[in-house]
Amino acid sequence: MKTSFILSASESIRDAILDHESELESLDRAIGDGDHYINMKRGANAIIEMRAELESLTPDAALNKIGMKLLSTIGGASGPLLASFFMSMGKILKENADDSTPSYAAAFVAGVEAIQQRGKAGLGEKTMLDVLIPVAQQFSTLATSNTNIKDICTALMHTAEQGMLSTKALIATKGRAAGLGERAIGHIDPGAKSCQLMIEAVCKQLLFIQN
Repeated sequence: MKTSFILSASESIRDAILDHESELESLDRAIGDGDHYINMKRGANAIIEMRAELESLTPDAALNKIGMKLLSTIGGASGPLLASFFMSMGKILKENADDSTPSYAAAFVAGVEAIQQRGKAGLGEKTMLDVLIPVAQQFSTLATSNTNIKDICTALMHTAEQGMLSTKALIATKGRAAGLGERAIGHIDPGAKSCQLMIEAVCKQLLFIQN
C-alpha cells in the first residue's frame, strides 16, 4: 500500500459518506445524537484537505498524521476512536516495515483493538465494532492463508454488510442509544453503517486497481 492509495481511498470514503447523507442522518436521529453524519463528513473532508502534506509521507506516517487530525477535528466519541484506529495502524506498519497483505491485516487488527480498548466495548453491543471486529478477524485469517486480494475484498465487503445488518436486532449498551433499551431494537447503528460504507469504499478501490 502506498500513500497515494490512502489518499485515493480517502476520497472514495468521503464520496460514500456524502452519498449516504440522508440514510446516516435518519439512522442517527432514531437512536443517536443527531450529529454523526456531520462529524463523519467533517473528518472525511479534513483528510482530503491534508493531501499536500500527506503525499510525501510514508504510509505509516500518513496514517499517524490522519489520526492526529481526526482527534482534533471530529466531535463526540467518534473522534478519539477513529484517531486511535489510524494511529495504531500506523504504528504497526512502521514496526513491521514490509508491504505484505498480512502486515496490513495486522495493522487493521491493531486499529480495531485500539477502538475496543478506548471505547471499552466489544462485539454485540450495537456499535461500529459489530462491523469492525468480524472484518478484522476475517482479514487476518484470509491474509495469512495467502488468499488473493480480490477474494479478500469480496469477503470483507460481505462480512461488513452482515455485521452492519446484525445491529438492527441488538440492544445498545454504549452511547446515547443505551438509554433507549429495547426501543433501539429495529434500528441499525449509524456508526456500524458508516464503517460498512468505509470498508466497502476501500475494497472497491482495491478491486478497481486489480482490474
